[in-house]
This record gives sequence, structure tokens and C-alpha cells, in this order.
Amino acid sequence: MKKYLLTLSTILITSSLILSGCGKETRQTIESNDDSHTGAAGEMHHSESGELPEGLREKNNPTFPVGSQALMSADHMSGMKGAKAKIVGAYETTVYAVTYTPTTGGDPVQNHKWVIHEEIQDHKEQPYAAGSEVVLSADHMKGMKGAKAIIDSAEETTVYMVDYPPTTGGDLVKNHKWVTEEELTAIQ
Repeated sequence: MKKYLLTLSTILITSSLILSGCGKETRQTIESNDDSHTGAAGEMHHSESGELPEGLREKNNPTFPVGSQALMSADHMSGMKGAKAKIVGAYETTVYAVTYTPTTGGDPVQNHKWVIHEEIQDHKEQPYAAGSEVVLSADHMKGMKGAKAIIDSAEETTVYMVDYPPTTGGDLVKNHKWVTEEELTAIQ
């Protein structure tokens, strides 16, 4: 009986460690009406790393300054739309929606929003056009770094890194990459 309880305890502890994870990663369910982050079991794994890609330029006098708050209309992930975001960073760049197949396997991720110009491996100086084939160096989602991608759309704009509490409950999402200026509204 002692051997059985010891084995059961070991299994439960190991399972708890595996389920809780070791890194700083947020797991969120995807909005059912948005296929931009389809993945295993309909979940997106978002890194909370605040690390920025080399060469990314801060935006001078952004519409939403660092430390301010804004209401999000983006619905990339469940709990994002309508959430109050705290602006962590504002950057001037070209933002892309991309379709890619994760390096970890699985179905292609369609119309992923967003990857920025500086997150494209060996990126050229000029922005890429829709239809261009690129390799991603972004690592804010599992299976993204090193994945081959097709540019679905491109736009020069200000992008923001934000912290926000999901409207669906759960832990604060930190350093979400990226929300465009068009996806934010001033809080009155």
C-alpha cells in the first residue's frame, strides 16, 4: 500500500509540475470568430518576454504614451476585446498579418496578427509586400521562430506592447506583442 501511495504521489507531483509549466507563458483560448491564432486545442501560447527585436525604433510622441491606458478593440485572443490595456511600449514600424506553419507541427496559423518588420529573419530595409515569403524570427508564440510565412498584409503604423487583464478572467497578460494604434481607443 505504501508503494502504491508513493507512486501515486510521484505521478501527481510530476503532473502538477508539467501542467503549471516552468516559464513565463500565458495560455489563452482563441476567440471562436477569429482564426488568426488557431492552434492545438484552440489555444495560443504567448510569451511574456519584454525583449525587443534589434533595430526597433521607439515612437516619438505616440498617441498612447507609455504608462497610459487604452481600451482594446483587438480580438486576437479571447478576453482581449474590451480589455483595458496599460501601454508598455510604443514603436514605429511596419506590421504584418502572416500565415505560417509552426515549427512545432500542426495546422498552419492563418492571418496571425501581428508580426513586425524587425521580427523577420534577415529582413531587408524596405517593407515586404503582401504575398512575400519570409522566415520569422519572432518568438512570442510557440513554433513561430524559424517558421516559413507568407505576408497576408502590411501596414506602416505605430505598434504597442501592452499589459492587460483578460475580460474573461485569469492572470494579467504581460508584454503582449503587438496591438496596432487602430486597435486602441482612448479611455474617457
